[in-house]
Amino acid sequence: MNTSPRISPNCVPEQVAYEALCCELSPAQKDKKQFCVGCDHLLRRFRLVTMSERHTFGGQLNPITCHAWNKDRSQIAISPNNNEVHIYKREGSEWKLRDVLNQHDLRVMGIDWAPNTNRIVTCAVDRNAYVWTQGDDGKWKPTLVLLRINRAATCVRWSPLENKFAVGSGARLISVCYFESENDWWVSKHIKKPIRSTVTSLDWHPNNMLLVAGSTDYKVRVFSAFIKDIEQHPEPTPWGPKKPLGQMLAEFKNSTSGGGWVHNVSFSADGNRICWVGHDSGINIAEANSGNVAIKIRTEYLPFLCCEWISPQSILVAGHSCVPLIYTLDGGKIVLAAKLDQSTKKEQGGISAMRIFQSLDRNSRTENSDTNLESIHQNAITSVCIYAGNKGSAQRISSSGLDGQLVIWDLNTLTRSMQGLRI
Repeated sequence: MNTSPRISPNCVPEQVAYEALCCELSPAQKDKKQFCVGCDHLLRRFRLVTMSERHTFGGQLNPITCHAWNKDRSQIAISPNNNEVHIYKREGSEWKLRDVLNQHDLRVMGIDWAPNTNRIVTCAVDRNAYVWTQGDDGKWKPTLVLLRINRAATCVRWSPLENKFAVGSGARLISVCYFESENDWWVSKHIKKPIRSTVTSLDWHPNNMLLVAGSTDYKVRVFSAFIKDIEQHPEPTPWGPKKPLGQMLAEFKNSTSGGGWVHNVSFSADGNRICWVGHDSGINIAEANSGNVAIKIRTEYLPFLCCEWISPQSILVAGHSCVPLIYTLDGGKIVLAAKLDQSTKKEQGGISAMRIFQSLDRNSRTENSDTNLESIHQNAITSVCIYAGNKGSAQRISSSGLDGQLVIWDLNTLTRSMQGLRI
């Protein structure tokens, strides 16, 4: 009996190729790349070759700690794993360095670029945060923010209305900062209890009043970040009624046995769900009013460092495995939907001999042996951002990593091809 899949007569060659994991395909069938959701075997798990753009900056392959885009995506701010923030502008197919923000003394840990007010906020290991405003001459001018912390600042995020921002730190607290016009400075208020370790990640609820925070005490918590001095009383949310600044509305363990550090957290587009990833290679989703119970899947991959909602049901995760993955909430379970990379060796086009020697020196190798990974990113992915769209419907995603590359992934093809899978 022939068990190979029958190809739908209406199935035409696409620009993407599916590799079935539920059945054996002949080499001829794989070469034709003629598979669609109308074929006999619905390919619920597959590898997807998407259109992607690769970019490097400054002619070197320095690790990129984090990155942030301006509103129209014509400029990008990156931290090359030191105390500086480099701002590049896209001119044709090249990136031109426009400015270097070098006010920090130690390594920059977080960058966020407010799209409407066009202000950049940065935080660093030096325990400081700066708000950068662009002057009429195009130069960026810093304003120091007194965080009142005695440990490194680890992450920073603007609120949706851009009238305040939050900074996580190793001081076991969150600084919620807002501008006090009377004194012409940025003021910080602290969220402390019951955080017991370093805050590693933050994200804002769409209502501008709630914060979700992940930390190295293996917990994810939702706090009120309401500032009565600058805001009106908020409407109740599924997370609970209005509460003063610092009051905790929900708390989730990464797992019953600990589950390792929480690396990244994210609110969904409507704010009724949160997702997070931890050092146990797990992916977690929790809903408001769920009784502090989360849905969890432990994966076969190396630990994830970042996560982001790309639709009401789907999240994108990436980390030490160097490949972005998409997981979907389906029937109360988290399932793998797509792998945004092809598993074939790639030529490192555009990398000069000098950069190859720099890579050899940095990795203490004496010969150019074949150590390339079967992925576009050649080292851990440390940061992902929505390049086009929003959390409810993302069309393109950007990722940066320790390999010094920035990759822009096109999700439009993925959305079209997976309509039958309710992504």
